[in-house]
Amino acid sequence: MMTLLRYVLAVVLPPVGVFLTYGLSSALVINVLLTLLGWVPGIVHAVWAIAKHDETIKQQQTTV
Repeated sequence: MMTLLRYVLAVVLPPVGVFLTYGLSSALVINVLLTLLGWVPGIVHAVWAIAKHDETIKQQQTTV
């Protein structure tokens, strides 16, 4: 459920979706800059960052 919310927020408000995933980080700064340059680059980065984070978490859980 939380993952779905992060993806929805990544489309509506990209920095919020990234913040919920990474907190205050360089990914958030990059996303804010991309969103200011254009909404679509911000969305693409947010969706990619959330997917990459989820993939990393899934890999860590399967190796344990």
